[in-house]
Amino acid sequence: MGIKRALVSVSDKTGIVEFCRELSSLGVEIISTGGTKNLLAKEGVPVIGISDVTGFPEILDGRVKTLHPAVHSGLLAIRDSEEHQRQMQELGLDYIDLVVVNLYPFQETIAKPGVQYEDAIENIDIGGPTMLRSAAKNHAFVSVVVDAADYGSVIEEIREGGDTTLETRKRLAAKVFRHTAAYDTLISDYLSNVTGDPLPERFSVTYEKIQDLRYGENPHQKAAFYRKPLAPAGTLTTAEQLHGKELSYNNINDANAALQIVKEFDEPTVVAVKHMNPCGVGIGTNVLEAYQKAYNADPTSIFGGIVAANRTIDAPTADLLKDIFLEIILAPDFTPEALEILTKKKNIRLLKMGEFGSAKERQSTLAVTTIEGGMIVQESDVHSLDAADLKVATDREPTEEELKQLLFGWKVVKHVKSNAIVLAADNMTVGVGAGQMNRVGSARIAVEQAGEKAKGAVLASDAFFPMGDTVELAAKAGITAIIQPGGSIKDEESIKAANEYGIAMVFTGVRHFKH
Repeated sequence: MGIKRALVSVSDKTGIVEFCRELSSLGVEIISTGGTKNLLAKEGVPVIGISDVTGFPEILDGRVKTLHPAVHSGLLAIRDSEEHQRQMQELGLDYIDLVVVNLYPFQETIAKPGVQYEDAIENIDIGGPTMLRSAAKNHAFVSVVVDAADYGSVIEEIREGGDTTLETRKRLAAKVFRHTAAYDTLISDYLSNVTGDPLPERFSVTYEKIQDLRYGENPHQKAAFYRKPLAPAGTLTTAEQLHGKELSYNNINDANAALQIVKEFDEPTVVAVKHMNPCGVGIGTNVLEAYQKAYNADPTSIFGGIVAANRTIDAPTADLLKDIFLEIILAPDFTPEALEILTKKKNIRLLKMGEFGSAKERQSTLAVTTIEGGMIVQESDVHSLDAADLKVATDREPTEEELKQLLFGWKVVKHVKSNAIVLAADNMTVGVGAGQMNRVGSARIAVEQAGEKAKGAVLASDAFFPMGDTVELAAKAGITAIIQPGGSIKDEESIKAANEYGIAMVFTGVRHFKH
């Protein structure tokens, strides 16, 4: 049949003049609306206004212009149906063979600081999605383009054969329905947040692909990296990679784990992560001291790991970082001198994150976990704790220094896989026990890792003690203070043991399971 008539109406006008000029040179009649029509006419591209097709003016400030039978019959008519042909001829209607539409900038509108609700609603496109869906449904006969990246290949096919192939039309139609689904999801998400309903009866998500990954968790699994629209700054999806080969699936998971931990702290902090668990966390007066503490926490496990800092990496710190094998270093920024040092290592990945913002300002987001046949959704765990929130459960209260270390350990333990135990002293982790099937097992691992450093350290537990055995173990290792949620039916057993050994124990009333 060939493409003889096109309807063009775009908000993003990138490349549209050149595309329509090519269409016109191939004998395609172009119909257009509003600003697109004015631009094409100004650039000397022959164009017909939509009102000349519908016989009806654009009305209601442009809200109604393409919602008309003359448009949608031209898009939806089945070309090889004699009945459809008869009706089109009787009504004097013409076919539309190509639709080129992109939508009102809803995402860009709601991304503006302080956007007004009325402005957001006004930027919900109605006519555009309707034309796209009509054309995509009838892709057996109609070509539909929603992405400027497809202009070149579509022109090439028309130039070669007068039309696009059915295979291309199917591909373009699928892209349209992905596009309109994402558009509608953004709108529903915005309105759900406005109305205070973040977990509605139907839950849709949409993400934009950043890149294909070489493989997933293992080489036989396919994978890709996606970004949520309106992703905030200071996240991996908005990071700038300054050096190194592309990120892998496991790199991304580990780097995100490191990032979430380092964001807990406002003081200069460095975090080392291995397999999504922290192997070392340190606070210092500067980034160099913080790194030294994170490294000394576990000099073995940090090898081949991820390092995250919440301060700019400077040359002295880079000098130490270069001496071990690391997969990724992420930080708000790197000094030119630090970059010069670190970029000599070919494979290390350097990620510039930008500023993280205050730990207290962190906002909860929705965390989605897929399961076979569905998914579960929850608010992210951004709960923070102050000393005033703690309940002293033992006869002895923690000293000022113990309290400081307990709060430090509590910030770290929430990011360790459950069952989780963290030992801390001198603003650094000295032992981490993760992911064991019983709590005392995690405590044994942490104590064994700490060795002599356990003496005088504090212990943080992500959940309550089901019995007093963990306190007994802690006491034998020389631990002086414990922070845990409390709430076990055997709390008194743990309290009694702590009192016998002179251990100060505080309850948070909050659990931090991380499965």
